Amino acid sequence: MILMALMFVFGAWNVQHLAQLPTLTWLLFALFVMVATIAIQFHPRFSSNSQPLRFFKSTLRCAAAFLFGLCWASSYAYWRIADELPHAWEQKSIAIEGIVASVPEATEVGVRFKFYVEKILTKGAVVPKHISLNQYRRNSYGGSKSTEKEAIESNEFKVGERWSLVVRLKRPHGAVNPHGFDFESWALSENIRATGSIKSKAGIKKLDDFVWQPRYMVEFLREKVQKRIEKVLAGKPYSGIIQALVMGDDSQIDVEDWQVFLRTGTSHLMSISGLHITMLAGLAFAFVSFFWRRSHHLVMHLPTRKAATVAGVVIALAYSLIAGFSVPSQRTLYMLFVFAVALWSGRQLVISQVLAMALLIVVMLDPWAVSSPGFWLSFGAVAMLAYALGGRIGEVHWFQAALKTQYAVTIGMLPLLLIMFGQTSIVSPIANAFAIPLISFVVTPLALLGSFLPANFLTDIPLHVSYKALEVGMCALKWLNELPMATWQQHEPAAWTLIPAIFGVLWLLLPRGFPMRWMGLVGFLPILMNVPIRPALGEMKVTVLDVGQGLSVVVQTAKHNLVYDAGPKFNEQSDAGSRIVMPFLRGEGIKKIDGFVVSHNDIDHSGGMPSILALMPVRWLNSSLPDDADIPASQRKMRCYAGQQWLWDDVKFEIIHPRADSYDDKRIKDNDRSCVLKVTSQAGSVLLTGDIEKADELQLINSEADKLRSDVIVVPHHGSKTSSTSDFIAAVAPSVSIITNGYLNRFGHPKPVILERYLATNSLLYRSDYNGAVEMRFMHDGNIQILSWRSQYKRYWLDNFENLN
Repeated sequence: MILMALMFVFGAWNVQHLAQLPTLTWLLFALFVMVATIAIQFHPRFSSNSQPLRFFKSTLRCAAAFLFGLCWASSYAYWRIADELPHAWEQKSIAIEGIVASVPEATEVGVRFKFYVEKILTKGAVVPKHISLNQYRRNSYGGSKSTEKEAIESNEFKVGERWSLVVRLKRPHGAVNPHGFDFESWALSENIRATGSIKSKAGIKKLDDFVWQPRYMVEFLREKVQKRIEKVLAGKPYSGIIQALVMGDDSQIDVEDWQVFLRTGTSHLMSISGLHITMLAGLAFAFVSFFWRRSHHLVMHLPTRKAATVAGVVIALAYSLIAGFSVPSQRTLYMLFVFAVALWSGRQLVISQVLAMALLIVVMLDPWAVSSPGFWLSFGAVAMLAYALGGRIGEVHWFQAALKTQYAVTIGMLPLLLIMFGQTSIVSPIANAFAIPLISFVVTPLALLGSFLPANFLTDIPLHVSYKALEVGMCALKWLNELPMATWQQHEPAAWTLIPAIFGVLWLLLPRGFPMRWMGLVGFLPILMNVPIRPALGEMKVTVLDVGQGLSVVVQTAKHNLVYDAGPKFNEQSDAGSRIVMPFLRGEGIKKIDGFVVSHNDIDHSGGMPSILALMPVRWLNSSLPDDADIPASQRKMRCYAGQQWLWDDVKFEIIHPRADSYDDKRIKDNDRSCVLKVTSQAGSVLLTGDIEKADELQLINSEADKLRSDVIVVPHHGSKTSSTSDFIAAVAPSVSIITNGYLNRFGHPKPVILERYLATNSLLYRSDYNGAVEMRFMHDGNIQILSWRSQYKRYWLDNFENLN
């Protein structure tokens, strides 16, 4: 049973790593083989119970389970992907009717919510059933040109309401980078098949106040809870954490607080974890048991343990639904459900069987769960605890058991944390020692009690007490976070290093007294020593990251690292520096930035700078930013100007624009003062141009013509028609041209006329929206190896733009 469940999950996991889904013919063949492997076991020739035959039957069952998992996940994927938005209907005005399907989430520019499409009113239009919509407030800016012009009056959408709307949609599209988050995979797992915005001038009309269906009733209750927390804890900095603990919505937690949780290893407590659900189910079990056993009449009709178990499962189900039904909550709920069924049926089950059943149920209901870090961390933590604490004989003191539990989780989760996040918290045992009981037994129960009580002065007290307890915990966590060695950070190891590391963990968790337990440390050597290969002397690696409508480039030489621009700022909670650039740097094993060039003061180039400066040591910052820019006083900084140059590991770096005297002219625009950097190695050169425009290009042609010629150019101003004159392109004569632009951006970049100019020179053209990140290795032998990440990281859910390049 356990092995078959694991093989089913392995089959589903393999599907999520395929570039293309298996064909229908292949799936039918796999189903035939699966049925044949099952049927053959019932043949009379295989009725013997000998050891070799039992092993053969077990192998056949595992093979059948693997094929079933593969076919199940593939079929599920075919069904979901079929509901898509055609390219032809992207950014077109479409009239629809449907239901607000989730609690509206407040953003800086309006609200965002899921929407279930019931009817398409525009003739011939094709719209998927499940979409995500943004409503932009007046004077706010959306993701398309139309939303900028048509900022709308704020309409208060509520979950369960039926509306008639006119929307503009596009297919789910995210940045694709090494070591980065896969938005398109996440959107598919969440069944969001299109994203877009609401047009106001075409009319918005509410059709029904509420649609009485179970899923909307649950979301309606979640919305009421959210409003109550917002009202009682209005203006308090940690109210978003209380909201996350009660209803699983962590969107309102500040970025700084998330960094504290990550560095102290307590982020698992700030969302709905299995521990919270188990605690509530346990409280319900104890409460019902206390009163049930005191009634002779009730006990005669139903034994106390069975009644209390039902109460525990019901409470766990209710909390899981209110909390958004995340993977950890599903795992805990299904485990409790299996335990309850076993108790009621009189069967005895061991923890490994229960865990395997829960694993099977989760993946059958959601095959994309295997792509979630929470899935592996949740099931992995319980499996390690079961392995480390199971099979022990005799009573164990509670303090010793707590130490053993913390040791098992810390050691057991170390390989997964290093592979998934490239870091682990050194202070997490101390932080969790007080955070777990505080959050699970004080903050969360009081927050839940206060959230569901009728609103008045007295019933607000539990929420206030819960918040005060949380404040105490946050003070302690922030103190731990300030310690110099709070975390261990390293490169992202290769996936194969997980196997020896797991064997090492299992060896280390053997009972005390087992000979040579220390040998388990050997299993960690590959995961620690599998470092990325750096360029050799005179070589360089240049990665143009996919940051959407913006720019960020990382240049690596043998011993030095330079970052050019930091990408855009998305909102107050998020920017490309923390979401894209820093994960890439950490995944590459980079622990410090030797040089940081910020070309100019545009938010799509400098927006991620504060995050990078806060999260990684930077030796020096070179930029054209104004004196009042948001730069720490302790940071070494300078202005960029033509003539600056330096040599790192036989690779030459040279600033060729702007002129030093340009800073005296206040009339010059930020774009015209972009720092233009040329990097030259033995194999070739790269020209990084920022947002220079036609006048700057002409100036460079007149003053620096001999320095312009380059093998690779990052196209000025994202392909705007204000740049890339024919004379400038001819002067650079690039073999490769890279345009960094957002997918269907509101500016219409790159302009068709600019694309034609570069293609006319026979330059190999890459676009970040079509190709993702572009990685170039300039080798000793003069070759330039170029890799686009969308071609390297092929998955069946990613759009293929190869024919559009």
